[in-house]
Amino acid sequence: MSPQLLPWTACVLTLFPEMFPGVLGHSLVGRAMSEGRWSLDTIQIRDFAHDKHKTVDDTPCGGGAGLVMRPDVVADGLEEAVKRFPLAKKVFLTPRGKPLTQSKVRELAQGPGVILLCGRYEGIDQRVLDEHDDMEEISIGDYVLNGGESAATVLMEACVRLLPGVIGKEASHEDESFEAGLLEYPHYTRPRVWRGREVPETLLSGHHEKILTWRKNQARRITQERRPDLWAAYCEQTKGSA
Repeated sequence: MSPQLLPWTACVLTLFPEMFPGVLGHSLVGRAMSEGRWSLDTIQIRDFAHDKHKTVDDTPCGGGAGLVMRPDVVADGLEEAVKRFPLAKKVFLTPRGKPLTQSKVRELAQGPGVILLCGRYEGIDQRVLDEHDDMEEISIGDYVLNGGESAATVLMEACVRLLPGVIGKEASHEDESFEAGLLEYPHYTRPRVWRGREVPETLLSGHHEKILTWRKNQARRITQERRPDLWAAYCEQTKGSA
């Protein structure tokens, strides 16, 4: 297990707690949860509404389409989460946040856990974010979803798979996309020939140094072709360390 406070905990504030654990209850991540390597808690934001109708939203000041989640309701739910998990990192999932990267995932996975705030409608009142100015805003991509729940699931899975004991071989992480600043090289398995396509001869040579060189060259080629932004960052990083 890890020297961190255990287990690593995720607390999700949402209007739809029934969405969880969802896919996180299956495969290696689900097994890790059942083994106690991480835990998942949900808080229903609607429980903190102050009227008999359990209203959580209102019309935007200044006009415009849609509704905005009320600051009094959201803040009360968030503060309950902080009481339960005072050491957890607070994260608001939003398209305007900083992009989620593998380095950020590693940082969050090394801590005691996360509190994930999932917005709905047009978003949450800015005053909640101003009040909790230590809360990080994170985006999983340049597109818009109906709410933060899918983004929260992505973030949790990315973190949990890095926890000790979740994936059998620690070396599995080392060659993955983004770990070295490059996209991952292609993978092959048996049969040797499939529909006229052969496994590259180098991978069958048994020459480990040649295989390593082939994989590194493939990772560089793919990154350069598909993600010129990553390639430029990688070149700058390797130039600086040369």
